[in-house]
Amino acid sequence: MLDDTDRRILRHMQADPALPTAELAVRAGVSAAVCWRRLEKLRAGGVLLGQQAVIDWQALGYAVEVSLRFTLDKTQRGAFDEFLTEARKVPEVIEIQTFLGRVDVRLNVLARDMAHYQDLYRTRILTLPHIADIEALMHIATIKSGEVLPV
Repeated sequence: MLDDTDRRILRHMQADPALPTAELAVRAGVSAAVCWRRLEKLRAGGVLLGQQAVIDWQALGYAVEVSLRFTLDKTQRGAFDEFLTEARKVPEVIEIQTFLGRVDVRLNVLARDMAHYQDLYRTRILTLPHIADIEALMHIATIKSGEVLPV
């Protein structure tokens, strides 16, 4: 699927996602036109899904991060979809993941402080439909973060 040129381009993009196409081309050893065409091919093929800004939430006043793991009551038809629909409506939920196993869903939640989190938990999280069990894990530190893989 990927040839050596695609891999070189992806390696350099992972190292510095903000590189302009012309500079990316130089580092990958191809012309700017070839680099642009390869990037378009990678996007069209679903390899490159987009680029995003990495935000320091603490710098914006969000000091509390909690990972909430849910087991849902799946005895009711549509429970899973209803839960996800409502969870998407909570602005402080910055990530939603689904799993196979004992835990069905994980929400990553940000709050300004513990008082904000407590209010959010009581008024928005506990009112989500079809919750059978919930476990909260308070974020302490990020040791490793990133999506860089060898290509």
